[in-house]
Formats: sequence, structure tokens, C-alpha cells
Amino acid sequence: MAEVWGKFVSQKISKVRWRPLPAAAPQPPDLFATGSWDNEDNRISVWSAGDAGNAGLGGEYQGEPQLLCDIRHNGDVMDMQFLDQERIVVASSTGTVTVFRHHQNNQTLSANQRWEKAHYHVDQNTSYGGAACTGVICNNPEIVTVGEDGRINHFKADQKDAVRTIDNADSSTLRAVTFLRTTEILTVNSIGQLKIWDLREQRNEPSQIFSLTGDRVPLHCVDRHPNQQHIVATGGQDGMLSIWDIRQGTIPVSLLNAHEAEMWEVHFHPSNPDHLFTCSEDGSLWHWDTSTDTSEKPSFLHQGGGSTTDLSHNTINQPVVSAWLSNDPTRDRMEITNLIPHQTLSVNSLDILGPCLVYGTDAEAIYVNRQLFA
Repeated sequence: MAEVWGKFVSQKISKVRWRPLPAAAPQPPDLFATGSWDNEDNRISVWSAGDAGNAGLGGEYQGEPQLLCDIRHNGDVMDMQFLDQERIVVASSTGTVTVFRHHQNNQTLSANQRWEKAHYHVDQNTSYGGAACTGVICNNPEIVTVGEDGRINHFKADQKDAVRTIDNADSSTLRAVTFLRTTEILTVNSIGQLKIWDLREQRNEPSQIFSLTGDRVPLHCVDRHPNQQHIVATGGQDGMLSIWDIRQGTIPVSLLNAHEAEMWEVHFHPSNPDHLFTCSEDGSLWHWDTSTDTSEKPSFLHQGGGSTTDLSHNTINQPVVSAWLSNDPTRDRMEITNLIPHQTLSVNSLDILGPCLVYGTDAEAIYVNRQLFA
């Protein structure tokens, strides 16, 4: 078992994100950001993955994460994405969306830009009535947010006004959003639906709608396969993992029994998407491995990546049919490992980049595993 470094941080952690690496960076990721919730004083914090002065043979960081800087955040941090290597876009329970800048020369954070009450229930101009901004996704300079008001906002960094707002995009709460392509987004909602939106179209209607059958289980999270844009994974209130092929049908290709409580996040590995990771309210974090020969552990170095995934159609070296789309992906070749053997309080967020995993919990702790595939 690889060594996992934990640190108690005296605040419940709602979000963790690795800072993306430059395109051809050979080194593993070194910095990550966290956001907190349900505290009197919520904070955005930037951490080094360990102590560089105590680096191992491969130059990787050793020891527990080190706090570099933090800043107060108004409201619970509902979602968070790096826009680039310096800027972090944060979604608040107050409905406001803030871009924070990490100044690496003096290790400080400052609010760089703010869209007040980007999400609201009644009137944007009143002092109350903000609706939680539940999800944000970035493809620099584009920023898309969704909220419990059913609204979708399309912002551009350094531009004061929204490029576009779809006011009544959904009659239920929108829970999460991801880019499918540079001009298309995918949202999931609280009644078990996925919807595709084409940002070029002026109509305020989705171009496609997909639905869980039977009970309309609220969906909490979504991620798109980094190389095969038609493959999408979602998780929701029942802890199930759903895999969708958005080219065909309107229901999931497979439903996999997963967690015993809400699934909060699902992430394909950005450079080796045969590996997928999910975390849950039940205190577990699962690694799903569909690689054909699991004895061949991939080399994850020399990979850039991060929140701004390459949205081009990169299908080089891709198997013709993804393992995720086989009728019964568990039958042939799926290894599932719980990476947290001693279950704790809710694992709210995780992120993977290269060989490194970071996750945050309601037990007021963050953990870093730097040798995920050791």
C-alpha cells in the first residue's frame, strides 16, 4: 500500500483540486487548493503537496502537506476549479462566483474578480435571496456555472458581464456541470436527468435530455471521459455509478453498485481514463480499474492536464470500444479498491493528476497519496 500523508486542518473540507501542470511538465503535481464548508469562517487554502526540501529520489515531495496561504471565503465552498496555474474559480452557497489569484512570488491569495449573486431565487439586487452556485467548470477563458436556481451562467474571465445566462434552464436544482466540447456543456440535476446544451444556440433549450429510469434519483456529480467525449460517468444520491454513451439511447449503458450513501464526486483519470475514482458520504473512496491487463501499471508522469482538459478529439491509441461501454463492465475486467480501509466521515472531494491523489473529508482532514499506482 502506498504511503498516504494526512493533515488535520480544523475545518471541514468540501473541495480539493490539484493545480494543473504545464503541458509537458515531467514532474508530479506539487500544489493543490482546498475549500471548506459548514464552518463559521470558511477558507480557500493553497498547499504544497509536501516538503520540497525533503524531496525523494525522483524529486517528489515528502512528508505532510504544507499550508502556503489562505483567504476567507463568504459562504460554503460548493465547487472549485483552477482556471489556469494562478487563478481559482470558486462557487459559493451565497450564489456568488469568485476568481481568486494565487501570487506565487509572495504566497498570498487575493480576490481577483467577483460575480455577485450569479445565482439567486427572487431578485439579484436584494440583500437576500441568493441561491447556491452548485457547480463550476472552466476552459480558460470560459467559465460556466450552475445553481440550485436552475440557472446556467456563461462567463469569460476578465469580463464583467455574463456572456450569456439561461434563466430557466431547469425547473429543478442543477447539481454539476462539465464541458463535452468547447461549445457544449452537460448538466445533471436533482431529478436524475442529464442535459446537453450547445452554447452557440440562442434557444434556451437543451439539445438532448437523458434520464435515469424508475426512481428519479438526484444526481450529484458528472465527469466526461477525457479522450472519448461520448462516454460520461455520473453519481448521485443512491451511491450508484452510472456510465452513459451519449451517442445512443437516453438511459445509462450500465449501472454499477457502488457506495452505501451519496456519491459526491466522480473523476476519470485525466491521462489514463481506464481508471476512475469516486468518493462518498459513506467515508469511502473507490478506485475503479478497467485496464485490460492490470499487471501493467501505467506510467503517469510526463502528463500535463488538470481542470482545463484538452477538448480536442484525441482518439489516438484508444481501444475501438471502451471497457466502460461493454455490456457488463464488471464481468471481464474491473478491479475495485477502496483506498480508505478505515472508513471515516464523508469524503467530500477528490482529485487525481499523474500518480497523485488528494482528498478531503468532513473529519477536518486532507490526505495526499503520491504513489497511486505503486
